[in-house]
Amino acid sequence: MSHPDRFTPPGGESVDTIPEPPTLAGKSAESLAEFAARHGLTQSAARPPLRTYIQDLWQRRTFIWNFASAKSMSMYTSSRLGQVWQVLTPLLNAGVYYLIFGLLLGTNKGVSNYSAFLITGVFVFTFTQRSLTAGARSVGNNLSLIRALHFPRASLPFAMVIVELQQLLVSMCVLAVIVVVTGEPLSWHWLLVLPVLVLQLIFNMGISLVIARMGAFVRDIQQLLPFVTRTWLYFSGIFFMTASLAEKDALQDYPWIAKVLEANPASVYIELVRTSLLDSYRGDLAAHHWGHTHLWWYALAWALVAFVGGFWYFHRAEERYGRG
Repeated sequence: MSHPDRFTPPGGESVDTIPEPPTLAGKSAESLAEFAARHGLTQSAARPPLRTYIQDLWQRRTFIWNFASAKSMSMYTSSRLGQVWQVLTPLLNAGVYYLIFGLLLGTNKGVSNYSAFLITGVFVFTFTQRSLTAGARSVGNNLSLIRALHFPRASLPFAMVIVELQQLLVSMCVLAVIVVVTGEPLSWHWLLVLPVLVLQLIFNMGISLVIARMGAFVRDIQQLLPFVTRTWLYFSGIFFMTASLAEKDALQDYPWIAKVLEANPASVYIELVRTSLLDSYRGDLAAHHWGHTHLWWYALAWALVAFVGGFWYFHRAEERYGRG
């Protein structure tokens, strides 16, 4: 009598066989997905839906702020002056720029209060410049955190921008003193600085998300970025009045150049802060018959485009951060 688990080849000895356990071999990809769904199984590194991702970020808002505060406090712990460097560095840069552009090159023509004009531009641009630089390193410098904990990766570039926001707020207090000392009166226009900085914050978060994804997979971006931001600096109207460009003889045949420089997002936010803080600068612009109301539309458009586009771009690679 043959055994159900015994196989006897012709002319040979019988061999015991072990029945194979039931498996999912041969099932289609769709049936495997149904099997996983029935048992509540999900991919460990799957990209969550956009709505869920946004909800997760909102739930971790306290973590983002506290993480940023800890980063901000630790940045200058090894230096004797500590947090003073937050303000001292852009002030020193402004001093160098004043000597080169204001005194040697004469770009201060047409600006009544060039010191406050220049320092305002440096402080506002530094916020965007540092946000971009920190965003490029936000993923690569926190790989251990990414691999150890589950959280929305966008928290990291957001936190880096919050670090720079905290430093900007200190700088703005110093700037307010400088503006008053240089002869500018207190005005209700100062209140307009708040919505400008909110729009700039949103813009910075958007571009930081873009550069964070690029920096996570192409480390050479961090080497190239200083050259990009330096070039951006020179074309952002920090050292000269953008409104006067259209009157330059060299640009009479190329009026679009002045329009492009005017629409430059860094220049837009700088000009709006200047027109909010500097009463003398509003007079300088009036002398050129140049209004600035349209800059608010530019500022809003840049903030929305950068944030929505940057968020979508970063989210598309959510499951890839920290791998490799």
